Amino acid sequence: MLTSESMKSSTSRKGINHGTHNDQMRRNHQMVATHRPWRPTMTATTFETATPGRALRIGLWAAQGLIFFVFASAGLVKLLTPIPQLAAMMPWAGQYSETFVRIIGLIDLAGGIGILLPALTRILPRLTVLAALGCTVLQVFALVFHLSRGETDVTPLNVVLLALSLFVLWGRGRKAPITPRQL
Repeated sequence: MLTSESMKSSTSRKGINHGTHNDQMRRNHQMVATHRPWRPTMTATTFETATPGRALRIGLWAAQGLIFFVFASAGLVKLLTPIPQLAAMMPWAGQYSETFVRIIGLIDLAGGIGILLPALTRILPRLTVLAALGCTVLQVFALVFHLSRGETDVTPLNVVLLALSLFVLWGRGRKAPITPRQL
């Protein structure tokens, strides 16, 4: 006849005490009672399925989102802020005509919207490439403008925006273009 002690020793393997049959049933019941919903976990296979093409597309979307945010924000500030307040933030804005400042604001806003909206909607996504080209040209002019005025403190942002614009121009133009939606 099996006693609880003999059952413990018979179910023990390599020094691990698995307990009696009743203990095992109780643990199984507790596991069922505390069952958590399935959650995805990071495994080695997760990283194997992330292809270089997918990483490129994610990087392009991130760059487009960042360019949109910076250009649209700057455009709205230049369009909506009174010139005296704008001149306090950007000294050059007080030294040029209001029309010039507002046109630059419109160009910034158009570049920001153009770099993201056509790609998101997949309606005329080629406009994203043209917007990236426009943002690239604008940043080259902005760099020359600020360097000629000795405003080297703002040029790092222009360099970053230039690099991001070139990345989107290359990526959406050649490596990962957006397929137009069939209307």
